[in-house]
Amino acid sequence: MIKRVVNFFGDEEYARQRRRLFYLVLVLIVVADFLVSREHAEYLWDRLPGWSAVYGFGSCMVLIFVSKFLGHQCGLMRREDYYD
Repeated sequence: MIKRVVNFFGDEEYARQRRRLFYLVLVLIVVADFLVSREHAEYLWDRLPGWSAVYGFGSCMVLIFVSKFLGHQCGLMRREDYYD
């Protein structure tokens, strides 16, 4: 059983199925966000359906781009054999 799970997430053979599964999960999360009651939302954007998903995705993208910028442009990234 565990071997099948490891193969599913590790083998390149299952890449298309993995991608479809992850997209399906993302869509289900956004759809579930439409079903949440927003009666006691404190801010306007908290009442928008899908806001949490958009905010989380945007935050992850900003984090990735800032880390790439710091690594490549600011000289924090080193060659693989830097310490050899």
